[in-house]
Amino acid sequence: MEKQKVVRTSQIRINVGLNEANIPVDITWEADDQKGVEPQPCKAMFLSLFERQAKETLKIDLWTEDMQVVEMDRMIFHTLRAMNDTYLKASNHVELAQQFQQFVHYFGEKTGIIPTENPPA
Repeated sequence: MEKQKVVRTSQIRINVGLNEANIPVDITWEADDQKGVEPQPCKAMFLSLFERQAKETLKIDLWTEDMQVVEMDRMIFHTLRAMNDTYLKASNHVELAQQFQQFVHYFGEKTGIIPTENPPA
């Protein structure tokens, strides 16, 4: 497969402020395409990179010490939902994506992010 010619590049920068124990206390991100916009604060991040040669996923997951469990539940729910959307779009494996979506829905119900469809009587 012939490599596409790069006609433009853009950078995304993630800055992690650490305390004396090397625990993240401040995370911000910014992108070249957001000129004039201040770095955006966030409490957590997941970054997955699929390494071309080794065909392995490298990951970085960080969260600040003030990230609450309910916030992490919400972040995981939204991340799983987005992963499912991406998987379906990239693979068109409808059956697997539907099964994945069932788990995402289950996770959402169990964490209280979405209402339970059949609440106990």
